[in-house]
Amino acid sequence: MMGTSRTRGGDTRRRIQDVALELFTEHGYEKTSLREIAEHLEVTKAALYYHFRTKEDIVISIFEDLDRPLQELIAWAGEQPRTQATRQELVRRYSEALDGARPLFRFIQENQATVRELSIGENFKERMFSMFDLVRDPDAELVDQVRCISALFTIHAGMFALRDIEGDPEDKHRAVLEVASDLVASAHHGDAAG
Repeated sequence: MMGTSRTRGGDTRRRIQDVALELFTEHGYEKTSLREIAEHLEVTKAALYYHFRTKEDIVISIFEDLDRPLQELIAWAGEQPRTQATRQELVRRYSEALDGARPLFRFIQENQATVRELSIGENFKERMFSMFDLVRDPDAELVDQVRCISALFTIHAGMFALRDIEGDPEDKHRAVLEVASDLVASAHHGDAAG
């Protein structure tokens, strides 16, 4: 019985995050109220307050949910040998981690000032610099380091650039990952340890 209650609470929390993110992206963070979020969910404001006291709490929780898998990925990569195979796997796992975060990236794009004000952008920037350090070989030629860093940006760009291009989302995801993987492979063609 207790497990069911927790699941329902988790589902409600997730529904609040999803609806809030959709409204923040569509209408803007500043123009969306907690009352509007509650109305879209067809719950009372008190029910919404049970999970989140403020709009900021909602946004921070969404970023924290994305941050956990990134922290785990960074920890994993830090324990691996610095080989091409590790870099390829890092890019693949990073792509998977971000694939479910498309709505969050649309929110970031539409609400950049808010992201800066809430300081969540700083945490995400720190994760990105950690990823840059893990995906590149500091002893490689500069052009190869740029290729590796560009692989991560390719994954980000694919989320935005392919949004309006017709096609199956899985096909688009695979195409972006292939290009990112190609960049890492071409940067480490001489890496015998991979």
